[in-house]
Amino acid sequence: TLVAAHAPSAEGATSVNTLYARLPMTLSGPVVSLRSITPGDSAFVHGLRSDPVLARHLHPVTGGIEGQARWLKKAEIRGYYVIAGPTGDCGLLRLSNLCDAGFTWGSWLLHPAMKPRRAALASALMVYRIGFDLLRLPKATFDVRRANTAALAFHDRFGATRIGATETDILYRLTASDWNRAAPGLLAAQERIAV
Repeated sequence: TLVAAHAPSAEGATSVNTLYARLPMTLSGPVVSLRSITPGDSAFVHGLRSDPVLARHLHPVTGGIEGQARWLKKAEIRGYYVIAGPTGDCGLLRLSNLCDAGFTWGSWLLHPAMKPRRAALASALMVYRIGFDLLRLPKATFDVRRANTAALAFHDRFGATRIGATETDILYRLTASDWNRAAPGLLAAQERIAV
């Protein structure tokens, strides 16, 4: 049984830098793996993020591959991952806003022609294993574009709670308690993902 404890440490609040430093550089699972993004991934990132169909629900990218490389060099890229399947890189995701109160995640793209079957479920499980089991944070929050009906349905089936809305987005929360209830069944459905 997976149980995530979420009491603050005896020293008090965890520093944001400590949380980011605890993020794994790589994470392997039975379906996909995650690896920290590098400036060498600029062409792949730019290709996915500038694809008008794949990235239609994300903030638009400006500039070319060189601009993407510059952004990756200067940005805090801990928590930004390339998703890889057995045949190569197939997607992206990012954990951000790490703090004692929780984390957010998004920028989630999976190329339909490159991703293995069950890559969406596997990559989401890895996000929650990192946030809840490794970092021991109490909740995840994220937003999904109203027009992204596939992602909305995925998160609803996963057990995330709709907590609000804006003109363009549905706001979600998944708590560690939600995760602890759902994780055994979800993880039993696939091989164990190593954290």
